[in-house]
Amino acid sequence: MELQKKLEILSGAAKYDVSCSSSGSKRKNTKVGIGNGSSCGICHSWSDDGRCISLLKILLTNYCVYDCAYCVNRISNDVPRATFTPEEVAGLTINFYKRNYIEGLFLSSAIIKNPNYTMELLYQSVKILRTQHRFNGYIHIKAIPGSDLNLIELTGQLVDRMSVNIELPSSNGLKMLAPQKEKQSILKPMGFINSKILQTKEEKRIVKKTPSFVPAGQSTQLIVGATPDHDLSIIRLSEKLYQHYRLKRVYYSAYVPVTSQNPNLPAINKPPLLREHRLYQADWLLRFYGFSAQELLNESMPNFDTKVDPKANWALNNIHLFPVEINRADYETLLRVPGIGVRSAQKIIRARKVKSLDMDDLKKLGIVLKRAKFFITCKGKYNGGLDINDKLIRYALTDDVKTYDITTQWEQLSLFPMLDSMPTLNDNFMSITGEI
Repeated sequence: MELQKKLEILSGAAKYDVSCSSSGSKRKNTKVGIGNGSSCGICHSWSDDGRCISLLKILLTNYCVYDCAYCVNRISNDVPRATFTPEEVAGLTINFYKRNYIEGLFLSSAIIKNPNYTMELLYQSVKILRTQHRFNGYIHIKAIPGSDLNLIELTGQLVDRMSVNIELPSSNGLKMLAPQKEKQSILKPMGFINSKILQTKEEKRIVKKTPSFVPAGQSTQLIVGATPDHDLSIIRLSEKLYQHYRLKRVYYSAYVPVTSQNPNLPAINKPPLLREHRLYQADWLLRFYGFSAQELLNESMPNFDTKVDPKANWALNNIHLFPVEINRADYETLLRVPGIGVRSAQKIIRARKVKSLDMDDLKKLGIVLKRAKFFITCKGKYNGGLDINDKLIRYALTDDVKTYDITTQWEQLSLFPMLDSMPTLNDNFMSITGEI
């Protein structure tokens, strides 16, 4: 098979692994242009210092011995198959790099023959890049659950980031849709990678020239909507992963319906994108805003509201804590006000050292007053325009306010009833920036 054909198949198969952020660009080069963002695998990730890094995103192979019902690469699915050799992976990466198309590589794989054989091929690929080609660019690789830990250790010494994809958020989900996989076989390498990262950091304090091990940390992916798991169980799992395995990121992937006869798969026509966005927003709250999973959801309300973001929903469910005085509230309290993000809270703390802030000052600082005004006072004055009532404020924070008379219980007919199933531009912005 020609290399170009392999690239088309294996870059296309890699798009389902979202533990590396993808640009989704299809812009091809022109005769007088420079650069190429075509469908052959170019994607984007971000470094710790905020730089955008272009990566070649491919699978080593899409041949798979597993028959996971939700996966397009399952053994029972009739799709075009291909496999790169380690030399081809290294050659493609170097050729793309020399043409300034990419700055690094994201390499994942289905399971060919067995986990050890697959992990050995992945290791050989990055070893050729690092030793023969002396490539020092960014490499993110998938660790194969069930493979020998020595192979994972050797690979971890050569790459920048590793991911071990959990995929399904519960043991019951694995038994139902991926019976050949075991939860422990996934968590074992994740724990090993975490221990090696910590060990390397300790050794570097003593010997600065200690070789690095996965310096950019590890991540994982959870598929949302393939199983009946509630949002509460998903964010509880994410919280534990951050606490116990110190993951850099948990990525959420809305289940893409695939052709399968498995009765355990949900009967849906399109991915639950809005649910995915709500989980990303909640993820920011767990990592940077001091929230716990139990605060955001509980057994009586196990799923996120589709109308408002998780932070606003929490505030409405705890309306007795508001409004807060913007000139006296501490940093942790400010972070819990809808419309005030991490950077905004820091700006407020700095600015009020100089003067007492009013609504005009907050507007100049970039505070999202459309949401924040219902939950704050400035110099003792409330500017929300409504009573402190969770139902009234909820209506005002959603599109319902355009077609809903808040003094009645009657809803006007909408010409666009399906819009609620898609994330809005504001949702997309908050999911990327974390300013909720």
